[in-house]
Amino acid sequence: MSDKIIEMKNVNKWFGDFQVLKDVNLEVNQKQKIVVCGPSGSGKSTLIRCINRLEEHQKGTIIVDGNELTEDTKNIEKIRAEVGMVFQQFNLFPHLSILDNCTLAPIWVKKMPKKQAEEMATKQLEKVQIVDQAKKFPGQLSGGQQQRAAIARALCMEPKIMLFDEPTSALDPEMIKEVLDAMVNLAKGGMTMIVVTHEMGFAKEVADEVIFMDEGMIVERAATKEFFANPKSDRTKLFLSQIL
Repeated sequence: MSDKIIEMKNVNKWFGDFQVLKDVNLEVNQKQKIVVCGPSGSGKSTLIRCINRLEEHQKGTIIVDGNELTEDTKNIEKIRAEVGMVFQQFNLFPHLSILDNCTLAPIWVKKMPKKQAEEMATKQLEKVQIVDQAKKFPGQLSGGQQQRAAIARALCMEPKIMLFDEPTSALDPEMIKEVLDAMVNLAKGGMTMIVVTHEMGFAKEVADEVIFMDEGMIVERAATKEFFANPKSDRTKLFLSQIL
């Protein structure tokens, strides 16, 4: 049984004439934590959105937990059930309570009994420390609380992999820490994670490896300490000098 849970081989993606991913190769092992950084427009978000088919790649192979991503909708559904995603914008349903936001997918997709789904949701909301907000609606919560609710909602599907697309970029500075703390706890629990972020403190604390992307390519990938202490590429050095 291979430890590899995600494999991307020579993945290419275009938006019209613009090539956003160029021959990307990436392997991620179970329980690995990877931070993806790079300038705006470098293909980071597209990379992780291809992993659960929110974006369709045109060339190359993507295999997630033994299932190849193809046109086959059954495979896509299988993969989406195992891959949780947290976006910049919280994407919560405004007309549903936080609890109902969390139980919706387990009830509809996994056919979980309502009582069981609510117990699961309560447990996940406790993990991200907002169980006291369960009966409120998204509009009644701060941005940080909404993002933690979004993390809890993703966890209610019991995913094997969690993808985070700049989860703190829409938040006020004082709310960033509470979201990152929730993610740190998740990482410590052994979740496989790929996080697109500019929060380099988080990367240093949690990531096993850091990937630097530019112009649709993986320019550098290294163990976290090595990445910060001894970046190889001039492009990586320049980027780090600007954000650290």
